[in-house]
Amino acid sequence: MNQTENINEQLRDIKPLLEIPDSSYYIYWGLIDLAMLLVAVILFFIAKKLWDNRKVNLAKGYLEAMKKIDWKETKKSAYEATHYARLLATDERRKELFSQLEPLLERYKYKKEVDAVDQDTLNKFNLYVQVADESV
Repeated sequence: MNQTENINEQLRDIKPLLEIPDSSYYIYWGLIDLAMLLVAVILFFIAKKLWDNRKVNLAKGYLEAMKKIDWKETKKSAYEATHYARLLATDERRKELFSQLEPLLERYKYKKEVDAVDQDTLNKFNLYVQVADESV
């Protein structure tokens, strides 16, 4: 009996449980939110980079259109060649070649009936396409 009283006295000295502030729940969800935000930012930059790489290079499109010009319809081809050559004439070399090519193409425009394209015009046109192909 003496021994049980002694144990009870010892237990009276034990203080009740203290409440410890626990913020691990909030830290857990905060880390999950941060990870989701980080993944969203990374996905955004990957998607942006893919979108930028997807942009169509207009100069290449113009160059392909110039390469596909069929000179059987001389008048229509002269208009197309002038249009695309003007769009591609962005640097000094191409501007100079375009200034030489344009008067040659003018002979096949603004008339009801035109002759077939002469070899000099075709040579100038092919030179222009070659120079544009090297720089685009």
